[in-house]
Amino acid sequence: MTPKTEDELSEIIKAARDPLQIRGGGTRGGAGTGALLETGGLSGISLYEPGALTLVAGAGTPLAEIDTALARENQRLAFEPLDHRTLLGSSGEPTLGGVAATNASGPRRIQVGAARDFMLGVRFVDGAGNIVKNGGRVMKNVTGYDLVKLMAGSWGQLGVMTEVSLKVLPVPEMIATLLINGLNETRAVAAMSRALGSPFEITGAAHAPRGVDGHPVTMLRIEGFETQITYRAGELKKLLAEFGDIAVETDQDRVAAGWAWVRDVALMKDKPGDVWRFSVKPSDGPKLAAALGAEDILLDWGGGLVWARMPEGTDARTKMGDIAGHGTLVRMSDGSRGRIPRLHPEPAPVAKLTDGLRARFDPRGLFNLAPVPA
Repeated sequence: MTPKTEDELSEIIKAARDPLQIRGGGTRGGAGTGALLETGGLSGISLYEPGALTLVAGAGTPLAEIDTALARENQRLAFEPLDHRTLLGSSGEPTLGGVAATNASGPRRIQVGAARDFMLGVRFVDGAGNIVKNGGRVMKNVTGYDLVKLMAGSWGQLGVMTEVSLKVLPVPEMIATLLINGLNETRAVAAMSRALGSPFEITGAAHAPRGVDGHPVTMLRIEGFETQITYRAGELKKLLAEFGDIAVETDQDRVAAGWAWVRDVALMKDKPGDVWRFSVKPSDGPKLAAALGAEDILLDWGGGLVWARMPEGTDARTKMGDIAGHGTLVRMSDGSRGRIPRLHPEPAPVAKLTDGLRARFDPRGLFNLAPVPA
């Protein structure tokens, strides 16, 4: 089923008697199980006002189409959405709805926020076939449910998105990466924390024990006008001098490729095993990395986001011990499928709220199933 309009989608859902699997571009797998419902027909940019930094597009709009339109005006999606195709080895085309439904956000989240923070409004069809609109084209508070925030990261479990309104931002004149080699996880997080606590506006802070060349590398990103970059890079080198020699990369193609490598977790591409994504306090990142004993580790968000490639069938959550946070099984091998929950179990009070929301927006249980493992 591939509806072309919101009304067609509404009629399909009203007529449904069994669960539906919602799929956009197919790069992350689908949400739910059952008959396949594709949103690719709900495509196209309906409004783009560069001066107002606002874009409105159908949920099935390919992300590449949006990036191209924004690039013509020297603008971008500042939250830097993760492209799951690299990590999952999937095909298809990332769509705006998929980005919104998974709250896909990259390394720049530490400075500008997540995808949900740039979503101004959504339109969706709920489990009863009702067309629902929330938010608008400007940032403002709303009364009642903040459905924009609820839909972001919901994996289609509350309804099928048809349209998303977004705030966009200009592309900076220059982007640079500061590179520190040879640090262990504890020293790397200390360096990243010091940089992030400085006034020099770090927009990316990541560490890989095995970088592209196989050696430990810590990466710090700064963005702005060229004169600003020169000054801030110099000050950061003085601030972080105790952590070793610091190189500054300003070739824009190399800088972009390096952060795409971090964003898309390319370190773990085409390697066996399960891939986990943990969100913890940055100061707990090194402790979790040591506890996991993973075959590959990547720390992003200053140490607060831990990517780990684990042996097939390992429930990595059991290794968290007393570390507060949550873990998501992002890439699942056949040996883990059906045995290990993909999503982190919710505390009882949160689960009660979640069940209430699902009963309100999906009373017939068409969508409220855990995402299908990719």
